[in-house]
Amino acid sequence: MLQQTPPQTTPATVQQTFQTARQQAMQSWFELLPRLLPFADAATAELPMSRLLRLSLFQVSVGMAGALLTGTLNRVMIVELGVAAWLVALMVSLPMLFAPLRALIGFRSDTHRSALGWRRLPYLWFGTMLQFGGLAIMPFALLVLSGRGVGPVAVGQAGAALAFLLVGAGMHTTQTAGLALAADLAPERVRPRVIALLYVMLLVGLLTGGLLLGTLLADAGPLRLIQVVQGTALATLLLNVVAAWKQEVRGPATHRDPSPRPSFSTAWKSFADRTGARRFLVAVGLGTAAFSMQDILLEPYGGEILHLGLGATSGLTALLAAGTLIAFALSARQLSRQADPYRLAALGAFIGLFAFAAVIFAAPIDSAALFCLGTFAVGVGGGLFSIGTLSAAMGLEQEHSRGLVLGAWGAAQATAAGLGIAIGGALRDITATLAQNGTLGTVLTDPATGYAVVYQLEIGLLFMTLIALGPLVKIHQPAPGPKHAFGLAEFPS
Repeated sequence: MLQQTPPQTTPATVQQTFQTARQQAMQSWFELLPRLLPFADAATAELPMSRLLRLSLFQVSVGMAGALLTGTLNRVMIVELGVAAWLVALMVSLPMLFAPLRALIGFRSDTHRSALGWRRLPYLWFGTMLQFGGLAIMPFALLVLSGRGVGPVAVGQAGAALAFLLVGAGMHTTQTAGLALAADLAPERVRPRVIALLYVMLLVGLLTGGLLLGTLLADAGPLRLIQVVQGTALATLLLNVVAAWKQEVRGPATHRDPSPRPSFSTAWKSFADRTGARRFLVAVGLGTAAFSMQDILLEPYGGEILHLGLGATSGLTALLAAGTLIAFALSARQLSRQADPYRLAALGAFIGLFAFAAVIFAAPIDSAALFCLGTFAVGVGGGLFSIGTLSAAMGLEQEHSRGLVLGAWGAAQATAAGLGIAIGGALRDITATLAQNGTLGTVLTDPATGYAVVYQLEIGLLFMTLIALGPLVKIHQPAPGPKHAFGLAEFPS
């Protein structure tokens, strides 16, 4: 019997086998990656992942500025600089004044005429410069305001007000133009995943900015305050320049176009007359206010009512953020499967009902676990509602009105969030004072009464949000079949 000679193994054969195995492993990994990472499949040939992640840096800069204004500087101004709490609250609320102008900013970016052929980038750059300027003068104004600088306190008050206004205007301008640019660049089939990724990056900016700035300002002297805040200004400038670099394709020069530009009032009327547009903005405002009232109350509630330690209450922010991240991932997956964004927003509101109920009942049964579960569910509900409504806003847009529609959504959301936070804090203080004085009766003298009233109001607002969303689902749902069941579309309105 003849014996077969085994094939000889040569270095070339080994190398070819290794390359084949490597290619198969890489192909398997790339097929698995989109299932492991919900936003990995947001990239396309038109908008690759490297470009998308670079564009999302504008959200990181906005998140950093938000963390500085609403978190770190609160403590520094009140504790280290000795500024009155009412004045701090007034300064922090000043950026909200520009929120209603987001629709106008978006409209201007839709119709901007430029010698360079850009529409979005000039507004993204203007917003960056406003943020940079406000952060650059802010530490000096705060030092004068606290009496530690040179000059009258009134000058410090005026300078601080100007700084907060500039930063607020810059944040709103940058975010509106950036979201519109992302909508321009992303193909429609992946736009929901791009939306979710951008909001994850905003959350990354909020969390990393809050942790980093809080650590750097732990022992805040005058020099350290100047260094950190102006370092944030420089980081904002660098992040936004990198984000905007070569993103928008230049079109033909339009600065000498003799045709009249459409007026904002005409464009707004055209948008508002669309079926369901006004109801949609009402739903956005109600839902955002409902999820925002608790922003400054969760940690005090945990400490004062449930007697949680400082470390435990600080961890509530991370728990809330974790719920929001999970909601963003779930939203991206569901919207990529053609889920109805209005139903997704309604699901978020529905989860919020049980979340706030859990937070309320945590006090009478003295359950920290139930409180933490409710806090996590608030993050999930708020995240689903935000992404659902933003995706619905993109569904309302037309080719030349993306900035206007996204600006209208942003204006409704930011205004409602600011008002919700202010009303929630004031309502808690007023109710707590009345309860302690016995005005509300002996049964309601418990310290948790002030918080409970706010949380119950949020539940009421969420019911109103569901009522507003019901007809929108009916407008955008497919024709009912023979087995059509009762659902959100039939909710009484």
